[in-house]
Amino acid sequence: MKIALIGAGGKMGVRLSRNLKGSRYDVAHVEVSEIGQKRLKDEVGADCVAVDEALKDAKAVILAVPDTAIRKVGADIVPKVAPGTIVIALDAAAPFAGHFPERADVTYFVTHPCHPPIFNDETDLAAKRDYFGGIAARQAIVSALMQGPEEHFAIGEEIAKTIFQPILRSHRVTVEQMALLEPGLSETVCATLLVVMKDAMDEVVRRGVDRVAARDFLLGHLNILAAVVMEEVDGVFSDACNKAIVNGKPRLMRDDWLGVFETHEITESIRRIT
Repeated sequence: MKIALIGAGGKMGVRLSRNLKGSRYDVAHVEVSEIGQKRLKDEVGADCVAVDEALKDAKAVILAVPDTAIRKVGADIVPKVAPGTIVIALDAAAPFAGHFPERADVTYFVTHPCHPPIFNDETDLAAKRDYFGGIAARQAIVSALMQGPEEHFAIGEEIAKTIFQPILRSHRVTVEQMALLEPGLSETVCATLLVVMKDAMDEVVRRGVDRVAARDFLLGHLNILAAVVMEEVDGVFSDACNKAIVNGKPRLMRDDWLGVFETHEITESIRRIT
């Protein structure tokens, strides 16, 4: 099965190219920048071809390009593919925002990595240090069939499992649900609160605590507190901790903060991103 990989020399493109190398797929690499072409050659040993050559007889096309480029790249690529081609996006933002061109006879498939979880059974050092995934640590993925025949989901999922391997679990969601997960859950909430935690650590350092001590204290507590909250261990918080949460949550969070998951807020967030 031939796959055209658009943006093959970018950071994500090179990651995907490594995992596609030696797979059952025949991959045609497309990269417009000379820097990206050199990176792909040096790191993967792959050469690039012209886009029209790559699309010829391709059964699937992966768009490994930034969210902000999907509209333009999609407008260039989609009209050229054969009917029945599976066009794969690596993030829900642009598809959710309607940046794919309308074409009823192609399939739109969206997939995204969950990244290796904090709690895992990895013992190999390379896997333990693979925070992004796609190298040595197992990770889950989420995938959505945006449009196209049902049988194309399995084909898209197999490609997703290859480009994001090694795989822990594979979940099927809708594009709308994927948008709730990102940017909603992972970026608007999780990334923001982690930045706030780092700001808080910097503040206690400013107030005199040794930076290494503060970092050790925060990361150690993140480990056990997350294990309890996420029910990774059978445990409960102390009475003192529960009282601190009761006092701290209204101090830190607006009463209506869950509104970030309302459709209009997700839509506006994605509009800014794309």
